Amino acid sequence: MKNAVIGQSGGPTAAINATLAGVIEGCAESKNIKTLYGAVNGIEGILAEKLIDLTDISKDSIELLKTTPGAYLGSCRRRIAEDEIDRIFAVMEKFNIGYFFYIGGNDSMDTVSKLSAKSQAYGIKVIGIPKTVDNDLYGTDHCPGFGSAAKFVATSVMEIARDCTGFDMESVTIVEIMGRNAGWLTAASALARCNGNTAPDLIYLPERTFKKDRFLADVRSAIEKKKSIVAAISEGIRDEGGRYIAEETSDFKNDSFGHSQLGGAGKVLEQFIKKELRCKARTIELSLLQRSAAHLLSETDLLLSVKIGRSAVEAAEGGATGVMMCFKHKGYNPFVCQIETADIHQIANTENKVPHIYINREGNGVTDKFIEYATPLIMGSVPVPVKNG
Repeated sequence: MKNAVIGQSGGPTAAINATLAGVIEGCAESKNIKTLYGAVNGIEGILAEKLIDLTDISKDSIELLKTTPGAYLGSCRRRIAEDEIDRIFAVMEKFNIGYFFYIGGNDSMDTVSKLSAKSQAYGIKVIGIPKTVDNDLYGTDHCPGFGSAAKFVATSVMEIARDCTGFDMESVTIVEIMGRNAGWLTAASALARCNGNTAPDLIYLPERTFKKDRFLADVRSAIEKKKSIVAAISEGIRDEGGRYIAEETSDFKNDSFGHSQLGGAGKVLEQFIKKELRCKARTIELSLLQRSAAHLLSETDLLLSVKIGRSAVEAAEGGATGVMMCFKHKGYNPFVCQIETADIHQIANTENKVPHIYINREGNGVTDKFIEYATPLIMGSVPVPVKNG
């Protein structure tokens, strides 16, 4: 019998540990896997031989893990070098690893792709399991963690709108939401439009060029209809020249994968509105709050996150390797979602952006097609254990 190792990588979510729990359950029921190891801080834990035994974790602990936000094993953001690959496999051989599972987003799938290219020589099955609130992984119709983050964003925008309507004065509240190149989370703010709530009044995604003069005209038009408006913007909106709006004030830095570390687009537009319209304007950055909000877990997200973890074990036992587990939507009324596998080399380093059929013609909102797509993903609430309150 062979052992298995699992790691978590990239930004935490409210559901990444649910997927981990699914893998733990799947390995516990397996007749081919003896011991499941957890790599502390992702691939860095394998390089440093920092592995913990997850085999005997209790059922109560697994159930608690499903509703625990963040990354239980610890995470990392590391681009592995070619000369580290042999070292990684050497450690795996030392621990008699036959199965490697990696939960993560785009950059994590880059790691899976690199390892899978050499894994056959070592007889190790390599499986990627999606995770990202950005929902931008190619090949899967949605990503674990997105549903819960979308629910948090929509709820937050709804509550912000309620607060803003209390005063009889012109005001613009800009809500800045995560999304460098893909605006899925920002689009999800539209789910706040229910029970008479019309906010967000404007939505801007990085999939469309952002023009300040058009934005100003949109704001003017919206304020004519009601005094207090809410605009949701992606942190990664860009101007006609492809320059991030956030660059006008941010001291830009790049991470190890060369990605710009964004934040500040809302503040740029806040000052622009104050100057041009001379009305009250403020910015709210949801920032890290939107990633791991367990108090607003989507039951659909949680159940599917566990299921895809279990399915990864089944796929590996069935001989699959060099693949990522994927969700495929087969219907929306009722919602039907199946789990399949896809070649990791077709997925790594490719982004899944919001398609144009989900964005309105004016570029300042979303269509009913998007609402149909996103609504099932936020359905259901989950009772979360609490203490001291």
